[in-house]
Amino acid sequence: MPTPPPPHHRRPRWGWLLLLAGLLVLSIIVARRLEHPRGSGHAAADGGAGAQGHGARGPQSVVTARAGTRDVPVFLTGLGAVTPTASVAVHSRVDGQLMRVAFQEGQNVKEGDLLAEIDPRPFLSQLEQVRGQLARDKAVLENARVDLRRYTALLEQDSVARQTLDTQRALVRQYQGIVKADQGAVATAELNLAYTRITSPVAGRVGLRLVDPGNIIHAADATGLVVVNTLQPITMIFSVPEDRVPEVLEKLDARQPLEVQALDRTRQRLLDTGTLLTVDNQVDPNTGTVRLKATFPNRESRLFPQQFVNARLRLDLLHGATVVPTASLQHGVQGTFVYVVQANDTVAVRTVMTGPADGEDTVVSQGLRPGEEVVVEGADQLTHGASIRRHAATRGPTAPGVGGSGTGAGDGGR
Repeated sequence: MPTPPPPHHRRPRWGWLLLLAGLLVLSIIVARRLEHPRGSGHAAADGGAGAQGHGARGPQSVVTARAGTRDVPVFLTGLGAVTPTASVAVHSRVDGQLMRVAFQEGQNVKEGDLLAEIDPRPFLSQLEQVRGQLARDKAVLENARVDLRRYTALLEQDSVARQTLDTQRALVRQYQGIVKADQGAVATAELNLAYTRITSPVAGRVGLRLVDPGNIIHAADATGLVVVNTLQPITMIFSVPEDRVPEVLEKLDARQPLEVQALDRTRQRLLDTGTLLTVDNQVDPNTGTVRLKATFPNRESRLFPQQFVNARLRLDLLHGATVVPTASLQHGVQGTFVYVVQANDTVAVRTVMTGPADGEDTVVSQGLRPGEEVVVEGADQLTHGASIRRHAATRGPTAPGVGGSGTGAGDGGR
């Protein structure tokens, strides 16, 4: 009969089983720990709160403003260049020595004011010469007329041949022509003498002197004596998009005066206000714009020829338009929107249609009523339904001013 195995040979099997079971439990615990790390419950809660407008983090600090109503002008803007109403390069009409310059550089002159004088002595001598020739030829003509009257009387007595009378009549007509030529020469000499006094052809501002006294000047000189620019009034040429020209022409044809503002480079300072004169007759194919010309009184001399300024053409006036600060407008895939403050100090997303901008404000044509409160600052952290806390006193839309974008008609629905 065989001997049974010793009891200690069966114990290691149970030990291995217990060890494997322990390892299995440990691996399950580790796996669960890795799948759900510590604190994941709090993260989920935070995520849920964030989806509900960051409620768990508390109200967002914002600055708000209320939509207002006022009349808003509609502008067309463009870059303009100032041009003088008239620009005349003053030349001498006769040749001679420049004796005197009668103006100060930069001086304002009136039409007809003396600018310079040329030596008149050669022209005085020429005038005396042609006057003497005229007097001599007049005497010859008078003598021929006396002979004609005598020959006419003798012909009635049949004491002279008719051919002699006809010859004398032709001689009188010849002398009459010579006298007329002499009279023309006298008029020319008088005119040349008058041209020795060079006067301003227009009223305006004198530029820098181009020729000094003592120089011999000629009527054919390419360089004149000085340039006179008319600055009061003054004009400006600027360009607007071709698709806006029909609106401008419609108002011009209706004899409606169109106001044009001239602003400095920063668009913050109003230099002068004028009116539109005319529209060019062609489109620039390179830029797709049309040139317009406006006139300004320029009483304070703030505009100067060749100065670059910003032009604003006032096309229309929107009466009682709803306006909000431009900073309150947000842009997303759904278009332009604002955060409207609700009664419970939360915000709601509201899609709006915008119009022209004026200063720091923009017209809202649809989607917002006057008096509604919108978020101006702090909107970058907001979502629909978020709680807010006003960080500063509520302010209203700004008053109309010179600066700002000054854009023309609105974008419709941006």
